[in-house]
Amino acid sequence: MKHYKTLSELHRDNGFPPPENPLISLYRCNHACTMGDREFTTDFYMIGFKKLKSGVIMYGRTKYDHDLGSMMFVKPRQVIQFKNLQFDEDGFLLFIHEDFLNGHILHNEIKKYGYFEYETNEGLHLSPREEQIVWDLYHKIESEYNSNTDEYSRDIMLTHIDSILKYAQRFYKRQFVNRKELAGKTISRFNDALTVYFGGGLLQTKGLPTVNAMAAQLNLSPRYLSDMLKQETGKTAMELIHIYLIGEAKNLLIAENQNVSEIAYTLGFENLPYFSRLFKREVGLSPNQFKKQLLN
Repeated sequence: MKHYKTLSELHRDNGFPPPENPLISLYRCNHACTMGDREFTTDFYMIGFKKLKSGVIMYGRTKYDHDLGSMMFVKPRQVIQFKNLQFDEDGFLLFIHEDFLNGHILHNEIKKYGYFEYETNEGLHLSPREEQIVWDLYHKIESEYNSNTDEYSRDIMLTHIDSILKYAQRFYKRQFVNRKELAGKTISRFNDALTVYFGGGLLQTKGLPTVNAMAAQLNLSPRYLSDMLKQETGKTAMELIHIYLIGEAKNLLIAENQNVSEIAYTLGFENLPYFSRLFKREVGLSPNQFKKQLLN
């Protein structure tokens, strides 16, 4: 598998013009944008806007959603592959080397944007107004990129990149709301998946349910699932798993003639102190205190 450490190498291998800056580059795709059919990784963040007519983008070994007018976000060292891409309209690719962010606030801030972790069928789908906002910011970056470099160039480009990322966060929240009816409420599907997990005896064979396991059941990436649930309920996937587990624990403490350690084991907890801490955090009482309160 090819790994690109420099932008110059990536541009050369794909027939792009040499980059104007060794740590940041952009490429305008006019109806065609080929980057080979082999899988590759890079030391760059990649931001792309595309309206695909045909072709496949593979990201994390899964197909990246490529409906018309969508954006993609790729983090360094993530496996990606482009295959026979043809664009209905113009698109762009923006490459930002990790080192370009050193010493800038965006070095840490960019890691907070969960959509760099999204993988399957989770591209950002833009409305015409949103497309215009993104293109306006791209043109500002392009103008600065092609100008004579001075002490302000880097900060100006990073400011516009930061704006794209912030708008993407806003647009994804809009997308979560708009697509809720299409996909069915995520929390309902999530709870159904948990019910199947518990009812199917998977606690005994696979242990406590994980966010990765639940995401796989729903054909979503773990980060996308958590962000969707956070939007709908205010809680992450892990928090909701904990709430579900404590609900099951409370039911067993009420209905079963078992001690706390037996109930913890039944629920897949191998560490009793961890179970007790989690229970007290959610309920306000330890499992023993909760059981005694019921008996009184």
